[in-house]
Amino acid sequence: MQLEQISLACEANAEREHLPLASLLALAAAGFLTILTETLPAGLLPQISDDLHISQELAGQLVTVYAIGSLVAALPLTSATQHMRRRPLLLTAIAGFAVANVVTAIASSYAFVVAARLLAGVSAGVLWALLAGYASRMVVPQLEGRAIAVAMVGTPLALSIGVPAGTFLGAWVGWRISFGIMSGLTLLLIGWTCLKVPDFPGADREKRISLAKVWTMPGIRPILMVTLAFVLAHNILYTYIAPYLAQSGMVAQTDRVLLVFGVAALLGIWVVGALIDRRLRLLTLGAIILFFMAMLILGLGRSEPMAVYSGVTVWGLAFGGVATLFQTASAKAARSGADVAQSMIVTVWNLAIAGGGIVGGLILGELGSVALVWSLLPLLTASFFIVRLTDAFGAR
Repeated sequence: MQLEQISLACEANAEREHLPLASLLALAAAGFLTILTETLPAGLLPQISDDLHISQELAGQLVTVYAIGSLVAALPLTSATQHMRRRPLLLTAIAGFAVANVVTAIASSYAFVVAARLLAGVSAGVLWALLAGYASRMVVPQLEGRAIAVAMVGTPLALSIGVPAGTFLGAWVGWRISFGIMSGLTLLLIGWTCLKVPDFPGADREKRISLAKVWTMPGIRPILMVTLAFVLAHNILYTYIAPYLAQSGMVAQTDRVLLVFGVAALLGIWVVGALIDRRLRLLTLGAIILFFMAMLILGLGRSEPMAVYSGVTVWGLAFGGVATLFQTASAKAARSGADVAQSMIVTVWNLAIAGGGIVGGLILGELGSVALVWSLLPLLTASFFIVRLTDAFGAR
């Protein structure tokens, strides 16, 4: 019996020395469906508003409600579920999307759709808090960054391919069928997860780590500060990219500009995945510098379409891997408290999304679309010096 246990342990360790791609890609698919569920209404506002007899402004709030659900749920639910086994919790979060998208597809009133979107946001808050810690537990420490990069690849894929494809599908077959198809895909993902994703125990109740303890761990607060500043800067411009392009006479090319951004983001996450386990700090500094350079290009070359496309390409390269960088840094800093640290990242990320809409709207209304680009430079400068002057992303 003892020899059998030793043999099983050796096999498990051997498996962890290689990237379990089938398992990690299941996590990536979960992230893909999460982002697609979050952003799809933005591409289908006219159809949703006409069908539900509401304004497009009210239809747009379906994205806001989703973000609120994630923001409110991530910290308390992650803390409360630390003791649960990981795979059942992951499956519960994925099932939440299936239920939410079914209700969205068949609901006859705006109120039911709002409730479904809130449920989807809550599920997203739990799922995003799980992904990085789950991926890192599948491999040896030397492969943690690459594993997280694979698990996070669903995000740029959803933004660059999933959202445009979903918008096209919605225009072709109707927005309700689009959400119904996502429910079907979610059921397939549940089966994939049951077959390929390993289960892990939760934390013993006496070993549960409080939010306060994780908050005081070395490196956590600088990582959260950089996350807030970087993602806030991103969303100030990304949320209002159409008004920026309008002053350049390129508003009709918004879909192509966003496609270029998404493809560049895919390349960015590939570079991060290849180097992150050896160059976490350097890659983070590089992403900030690239973002800064992109804003200079977009600010100075706003009247030239080629300059705009060049700037957006550099911006996409900078942004593609940052979720992986921030989550890897927080997982390494928190160790056994990784899931709690990830819930903090999720909360800060959604605060930055909401803040980007508010701050960007104020800047746009008071100073115009050109000021959006220049307003990001102080945030990026602050991010650079936090990374440069602390050990949060690795030793200096």
